Amino acid sequence: MATAPKYPMIPNPTLKRLKQGKLALGFCPFHLRSVSAAMLGVTMGYDWLFIDAEHGAFTTQDVSQMCLAALPLGITPIVRVCVDALDEGTRALDNGAMGLVIPHVDTPEMARRVADAFLFPPLGKRSWGAPPAAFYYGGPPMGEAQAILNRENLICAMIETEEAVANVDEIAAVKGIDVLMIGTSDLTSTMGIPGQWGHAKVQAAYEKVGAACKKNGKLLGTGGIGDDQWMQHYMQRGALMVLAGSDHGMIVTAGTERAQRLRALEGAAPVAAPKAKKK
Repeated sequence: MATAPKYPMIPNPTLKRLKQGKLALGFCPFHLRSVSAAMLGVTMGYDWLFIDAEHGAFTTQDVSQMCLAALPLGITPIVRVCVDALDEGTRALDNGAMGLVIPHVDTPEMARRVADAFLFPPLGKRSWGAPPAAFYYGGPPMGEAQAILNRENLICAMIETEEAVANVDEIAAVKGIDVLMIGTSDLTSTMGIPGQWGHAKVQAAYEKVGAACKKNGKLLGTGGIGDDQWMQHYMQRGALMVLAGSDHGMIVTAGTERAQRLRALEGAAPVAAPKAKKK
């Protein structure tokens, strides 16, 4: 009979999938600031929850409750914080998050700030508060726990400007960063070609970032692409951590299609009543 581990820990299935070379799809609850977002994400078949505290109206309490709801369901809670609010990232990790996304990492100096902020010594300078939710608020001795969390927490830096693309070789070389995610919406905006996902400059950026990831053992991510064909194009070129979309976009798309279908029925020729199912 198998015995339970002495110090049980909730795993990080998204990081495991990525390291196995498997696709990890993210769902972004933007308006759904509720613990139900994790259940919806699981039901829809997503691997990670992208809790966007950069653009969404989330409090620290909202973030923590959504993370805690996600952990036992096997959907990884990952939080994006503002680039100048790294302290919010450490609080998210202390209170349920198993990964962070940091936007606008344009320089290797900023990448090192990120690694220092979110890795425990000797790899970084993160402060220890108390055993986090990943250890069920218990866990092994502090040094052992810190080493495990350094391995299991996913740290993602976003590449969103031409400056970041130009510096990507040095950014990718920074230890402690697991994923480089191209924020394609902001990248096209800063390039002066908003929404042109397939523009030659965007394709070149993906090639350069992908090559830097391969060279330095990093994983490639993508977000902000509103076209399935170009999403497929970049996925086939190595993007594994994929932000699929937000509740906002999904509700508008599905709701619009449903309304259009029903309105098209107005004035249509009468049809026979559907046959009732036999019990």
